[in-house]
Amino acid sequence: MGWFKRFKEGIQTATKNKKEAPDGLWYKCKKCNETITVKELKGNLYICPRCEYHTRIGSYDYFEIIFDGKFEVLFDELISDDYLKFTDLVNYEDRLIKAKAKTDLNESITVAVGNVSRKPLLIAAMDFSFIGGSMGSVVGEKISRSIDYCIEHRIPFMIISKSGGARMMESAFSLMQMAKTSAKLSMLAKEQIPYFSFLTDPTTGGVTASFAMLGDINFSEPGALIGFAGPRVIKETIKQDLPEGFQSSEFLMEHGFLDFIVHRKELKERINDMLLLFTDPQAS
Repeated sequence: MGWFKRFKEGIQTATKNKKEAPDGLWYKCKKCNETITVKELKGNLYICPRCEYHTRIGSYDYFEIIFDGKFEVLFDELISDDYLKFTDLVNYEDRLIKAKAKTDLNESITVAVGNVSRKPLLIAAMDFSFIGGSMGSVVGEKISRSIDYCIEHRIPFMIISKSGGARMMESAFSLMQMAKTSAKLSMLAKEQIPYFSFLTDPTTGGVTASFAMLGDINFSEPGALIGFAGPRVIKETIKQDLPEGFQSSEFLMEHGFLDFIVHRKELKERINDMLLLFTDPQAS
């Protein structure tokens, strides 16, 4: 089915339904249907207390979980521009305006630097609520500048991926970010500065095909959807039924694509362990 037909028939998920952390007073778990208060869910790091389902959260939620308290946001002045004057049923400029108003973010990725158990770390975290966490030219530029910052200050780098893939409204400029970010990460490797890739739900498309799978350590949250094309597209292409749990983080872990899966409550501790393992003694 064509993209425009899907849009007109309402099959495409409405932007207003692509929320990160839930709002309101009550939350119904998508996995087990348990109903709890949003306050209780937040106190449990947005994890269902019954089935341990990890609800999607945003970049600032991760910063609060991972950093010791204070952190500095970097490169927030970089903002996407509709330089192609792209228009489908809604023009790109209007989409950007609505996404900024809805999320109070400037872009689908936010970069911050701070300390994790008193060890420095720079994190670039994606937000699915901003145009599906899509990767445009500003996302690539923020990652590029983050890598330059890490090389200059000799600190580790971590990306939290949560994306539907490349941003179609920027056409080839978006696809070019796959090569750009991959090349910049090779510079980080030559400088022997660690890069941790944390894949969350969902991590798909060009993000999976580039920086999300290039970490010195690739790890994920439980139950995350991780893949390039969607299961329906793959099934129609290979004309075969897919294995149960296909493209889940557990499936990828079993088949060697991930180093480990971490519960959100243990995230900061595991990152601290990695920083201890990868820290250069001469730099401390």
